[in-house]
Amino acid sequence: MFSFFKKDAQDNPADFILPPSDQIKAWRTANRKMKWGLTEAEFAAVGPPPPLTSKDRADGFTGSILSYGFSQSGQDNADAVLSGRLAWAYARKRHKRRTWQCQYIDFGKADHFRLRPKAQLRPRGFYYAKFRPGDGFLSSSVSRHLKSIADDTGCGPEGLQMLIITHPHAAELMDQRKIAFMAFADYDVAPYGFNDFFDALQMFCSNGVLGLGIGNVAQNYPLFGIPTLRFY
Repeated sequence: MFSFFKKDAQDNPADFILPPSDQIKAWRTANRKMKWGLTEAEFAAVGPPPPLTSKDRADGFTGSILSYGFSQSGQDNADAVLSGRLAWAYARKRHKRRTWQCQYIDFGKADHFRLRPKAQLRPRGFYYAKFRPGDGFLSSSVSRHLKSIADDTGCGPEGLQMLIITHPHAAELMDQRKIAFMAFADYDVAPYGFNDFFDALQMFCSNGVLGLGIGNVAQNYPLFGIPTLRFY
């Protein structure tokens, strides 16, 4: 692994996934602060995630993260761009950390930002996804990684919601260089608009600043791992 990241011999910092009860509590807090309108019935319906199988663990998955698919009225599936945009709005308005955003990221324009066309559609409401940290893929590009994960997929809104809402301590681990920064392979960015989608979304935390940036999908960025999701 790239030596820039420090590892504790007695711990595995990449295994940072919290119990479902803690994740639900974090969602309640965010919902209250941002007035998103998530109902008590929705929270009550959240059950435990299916346990990781032996194959999941052998493939490197460490736990399940709880995400929420926001949607516009009348949509059958979640609006994955909206789900990420609302999480980032929470970071900018309510997060304890300072934030930075690349000028070429525009959640509001379809020709600048989208869910990768071949990505799995996200469901509306709460859903779990099994999570594999990206620290083992520091030497890969996003495009090469996507070709290697078969039926799994990269992070989209789940990555922002995890680092901002349910697992903000993961950002602290980033800042301490105990885990890699993250590239979210299911988010396409066209930095100049006109549907020229050749970048992927990246998140990092350094010197107390939580940042949202971009990187070319064909290029390797040694500080950025590429997390993987497995839906069920």
